[in-house]
Amino acid sequence: MELPLSRYQNISLGQILDSSSSSAFDSKAFFFSGSQLYWTNGRKRSTSFSPLRCSLVKQTLRPKPNYKPSKPHEDTEEKTNIKHTKENKFSFGLCDQIEKLVFKRRYQEALELFDFLEIEDGHGVTSSTYDSLVNACIGAKSIKGVKRVTNHMFNNGFVPDQYMSNRVLLMHVRCNMLMDARILFDEMPQRNLVSWNIMIAGLVDVGDYVEAYRLFLTMWSEYSEADSRTFATMIRATAGLGLLYPGRQLHSCVLKMGVSDDIFVACALIDMYSKCGSIEDAQFVFDAMPQKTTVGWNTIIAGYALHGYSEEALSLYYEMQDANVPMDHFTFSIVVRICARLGSLEHAKQAHASLVRHGFSLDTVANTTLIDLYSKWGRIEDARNVFDRMPCKNLISWNALIAGYANHGRGEDAVELFDKMLCEGMRPNHVTFLAVLSACSNLGLSDRGWDIFYSMDSIHNINPRAMHYACMIELLGREGLLDEALALIRNAPFEPTMNMWAALLTACRIHKNLELGVFAAEKLYGMGPEKLSNYIVLLNIYNNMGKMEEAASVIHNLKQKGLRLLPSCTWIEIKKQSHAFCSGDKSHAQTKEIYQYLDGLLVEISKHGYVPENRYLLPDVDEKEEHMLLYHSEKLAVTFGLMNTPDYVPLQLVQSHRICHDCHNALKLISKVKDREIVVRDASKFHHFKNGSCSCGDY
Repeated sequence: MELPLSRYQNISLGQILDSSSSSAFDSKAFFFSGSQLYWTNGRKRSTSFSPLRCSLVKQTLRPKPNYKPSKPHEDTEEKTNIKHTKENKFSFGLCDQIEKLVFKRRYQEALELFDFLEIEDGHGVTSSTYDSLVNACIGAKSIKGVKRVTNHMFNNGFVPDQYMSNRVLLMHVRCNMLMDARILFDEMPQRNLVSWNIMIAGLVDVGDYVEAYRLFLTMWSEYSEADSRTFATMIRATAGLGLLYPGRQLHSCVLKMGVSDDIFVACALIDMYSKCGSIEDAQFVFDAMPQKTTVGWNTIIAGYALHGYSEEALSLYYEMQDANVPMDHFTFSIVVRICARLGSLEHAKQAHASLVRHGFSLDTVANTTLIDLYSKWGRIEDARNVFDRMPCKNLISWNALIAGYANHGRGEDAVELFDKMLCEGMRPNHVTFLAVLSACSNLGLSDRGWDIFYSMDSIHNINPRAMHYACMIELLGREGLLDEALALIRNAPFEPTMNMWAALLTACRIHKNLELGVFAAEKLYGMGPEKLSNYIVLLNIYNNMGKMEEAASVIHNLKQKGLRLLPSCTWIEIKKQSHAFCSGDKSHAQTKEIYQYLDGLLVEISKHGYVPENRYLLPDVDEKEEHMLLYHSEKLAVTFGLMNTPDYVPLQLVQSHRICHDCHNALKLISKVKDREIVVRDASKFHHFKNGSCSCGDY
């Protein structure tokens, strides 16, 4: 009995066409009649019929058509159907695998599998698969992937709904294809609030705040519609522009729209007011928050730190601790920076302990901040310990420790770390080279410094900048090659900067080259006539050479320009309390004991060759009061530290100016007679005094 196949809807075409899929079907049991496919129920067809069978057919069935071989076009149609069926099966399988890979965040593998879908010209790709491909492109930040997915949609006639249109727009925005995104946005047949938010946020993220405002005002005039996300984004734009008035207007809109309690809006307002200079308004918004989250605390603490209110910011951090608010790596990064600004190692150590206690001991950002702090406050070994414990180091981590070694006069360690960085496949940037070249110049590693300098362009494709040239000029200056240093300045591929001339001027002072020093000073005057340090160095050159009339002329010029030689100040922290000393300071509670102890100390180091030098005229020395030289701020701070700390504790000092030559000699001898390590961070670098020598090599 032959029946149309259409009556057997529960039998799939794939099962029927694949004869191996089921033994119940026989490929010989099928035949075509016109466009209808018939099934003979598995019985073999006969070409001859008996009269009885003919009569039965006539009575019960319609006449059976004569069997005709299929025409060529019918055979082609059948093969095409089979081909398309197999292609669809293949496409569906690929789509399923792509979605699974994206779900597991294996974005690059998903995009590689998408290659096969393109090669096979896959049809029938659903919105779900395209949605996954959008996630893959965003996750991998693949511009090539964005173009491929978009072209595949267009070529296969896929018509996206509003949701998918927004997703495609988001894909272009997140992959920084703002020009293409704007074209898509302008050509969208329909735009909802999500579309506007995506486009505006994209403009804010790339810093195009003015265009973001234009788009926002267009949206507001056409739709008068916005949500909390819109306002949070526009408040970010206002913060980027640094404009307080439009920020206040947005704040008013937020209150009227009833979204002021939204955590993202509130944090954006705190950040905006902080960056626009109104920390009081930022505090008002923070106080009004119904629920103060970690992000809210972080934002207000960062706001106070931004304005230099470091003690207030640290106090807020302790309030956050008392409120039992969860802290994240950003919290600790801010606090460590605050401690670095305050110069409080004890507070920094407490923050470090809290970081470990809260489970962020492996966080790259927080640990990098700790490396920077310990390096800047004389604890280079602690910085190295933090670095060695980091499971994952980024470029900033390497740069921070290399720069730390450079500032502490440990050039060999800096170069060794730089070589290790290259061996581990980390690609250096201009900051890396600035740090390692500074290390070479500080220690006089001439050959190694020149090798690294030439490798910037030849190996790493990085054009040396002015600061790199300044390091090489200082390196030449250490060796006394002043003519070569001047030639390097003149042959630079850009206009010489103040740092380059200042490096030459310093070298001229050290090597007492008055003529070239005056020439460099004149160049500096033309570029920075209001910079006090330029006059000070020239003043020292004239004093060194005994040119008192010329020195008096420099002082006269200073007075005419209204520049004043400010007294230097030195800080030392004892038992979590910071003590400040100025030259000749007699305001401290222990002044009498300090001066008595210092007088005895000067007598003691005099036995080892110390002779006071009065030929230098530095910012903390009045030319009419040469006796003040004996009571410079550095000497007073060191004396106070020796009196109030155990013998085994190194002394840590911070000096506002460069340390003078007399104090430098005195501290070298004090470190020897008292067997104490003294670390001074001046305006230029670190000086580690130990056993009668200094890490700077007396340069």
